[in-house]
Amino acid sequence: MASSLSETRIGHDAGAHPARPIRWGNCLLSGYAMLVYLFLYGPVGLLVLLSVNNSEVIGLPFRGFSWRWYETVANTPELVHAIVNSFAVGAASALAATVIALLMAMGFRSDLPLRNVIVKMLLLPILIPGIVGGAVFLVFFGVVGVPLGLWTTVIVTHITWVLPFAFLTLFPRLHNFDRSLEEAAMDLGARPIIVFQRILLPLIWPGIVSTLLFSFTLSFDEFVRTLFVIGDERTIPVHLWVLITNQMAPFLPAVGVIIMGTSIAISLIGFAVSARSSHSGTEQ
Repeated sequence: MASSLSETRIGHDAGAHPARPIRWGNCLLSGYAMLVYLFLYGPVGLLVLLSVNNSEVIGLPFRGFSWRWYETVANTPELVHAIVNSFAVGAASALAATVIALLMAMGFRSDLPLRNVIVKMLLLPILIPGIVGGAVFLVFFGVVGVPLGLWTTVIVTHITWVLPFAFLTLFPRLHNFDRSLEEAAMDLGARPIIVFQRILLPLIWPGIVSTLLFSFTLSFDEFVRTLFVIGDERTIPVHLWVLITNQMAPFLPAVGVIIMGTSIAISLIGFAVSARSSHSGTEQ
C-alpha cells in the first residue's frame, strides 16, 4: 500500500514538472511579442503623442494636450496645397493604373505569344530600387524633353510604379473566374460588352474597388521617385521632407500623422471591401 502511494506521488510529481518549462516558454514568448509590438508601434504612438504636445520643440516631456499643430497645418496654404496635390495625383494614378491593369488582366486570360515575358517586364518596376527608378525617369524625361511637373512627369512615374501592384491584385480574380458564365451568356446572344457589363463587372467590382484604394495608398505615400521628377511643385511627402531639411518645425508630427492616418484609413476600407467580397463569394 505504501509503495503504491509512493509510486502515485512520484508519478504525480513527474507529471507536474513538465508544466514549468511550458510556463517559462509562454512568458518568454509573450515578452518577445511585446518587444516586437513595442518596436513596431512605439514610434507610431510617439508620433501621435508629439502631434498633440503643446510644446514649441519636437520631443518630450509632454507639455499638455493641444490641437494647435493641426490647426497650423490647416491654416498653412503650402501644406494644404501639397495635401491636395497628393490626393489628386493619387486618385488619378490609382484610376489609370486600375483600368490598365484590368485590361491587361483580361487580355492575359487568353494564350498570348510571349505572355510570360510581358508579365515579367510588367513586374520589373517592383524590383528596381526607388532611387534608381527615380534617376532613370529623370534622365528619360530629360532626353525626351518633357518638363518636370505634377501632371507631366509625376503622374507617369506614379502610374508606372502602381501598375504592377494593381495587376497582381486583379489578375488572380480574373484568372480564377468561372468563364462558363460568360460562355453561357454569349451562347444566349449577348455581345462581349454586355457580358462584361452585366456578368463580369458586378462579380469583380469589389476587387476593383480594393485595387483602387490600394493603388491610391501607394501613390499617396510615394516619395523617392517623386522627389526626382516633381520639379517646383510639391506633394505632401516631398513637402514634409523639405520642411525637415530646412527646419524642425513643431507641426511636423501633425503632418506625419495626417499622412499616416490617410493611408491607414484607405487601407482599412480596402480590407473591409475585400473581406466583404470574400464573404459574399463564400455564401454564394
